[in-house]
Amino acid sequence: MDATDPPARLLIAWHSRTGASEAMARAAAEGAEGARLLRADAVDGEALLEAAGYLFVCPENLASMSGLMKEMFDRTYYEVLGRIEGRPYATIIAAGSDGEGAQRQIDRIATGWRLRRVADPMIVNFAAQTPEAIAAPKHVPDKTLKQCGELASALAEGLRLGIF
Repeated sequence: MDATDPPARLLIAWHSRTGASEAMARAAAEGAEGARLLRADAVDGEALLEAAGYLFVCPENLASMSGLMKEMFDRTYYEVLGRIEGRPYATIIAAGSDGEGAQRQIDRIATGWRLRRVADPMIVNFAAQTPEAIAAPKHVPDKTLKQCGELASALAEGLRLGIF
């Protein structure tokens, strides 16, 4: 972001291995006017501070959030600690089974930052249980992409109206 860009209201931070989380993050960005879409390795403290709210989108890998998403939190956590309290967040998790492990990890980090969850977790189960299915590129159904856009739209509108 340079000095001529307007501040982003909603930051959509994402990581994807098989395309599902990326597709859902992009659908979310299309639904949220003015949202800033950043891959997790491009998110820095400044991006977090400039945003009024957050949508975290990632896969669950081995019952945890993806490593690159975790690294984003590790790298930025202390830089913004005490400076983003009360801001809203939501999550979208691409899961092979239940997605709960990744969800819990993000919620614990958000609790440390004192963020406010403003939407139920969106966990999309792709039922990938074999090594081949887990590694395969994923197709996200149109209905799910629409739900991602609606979630982000509601977040962006809530920020715009000062509800969050």
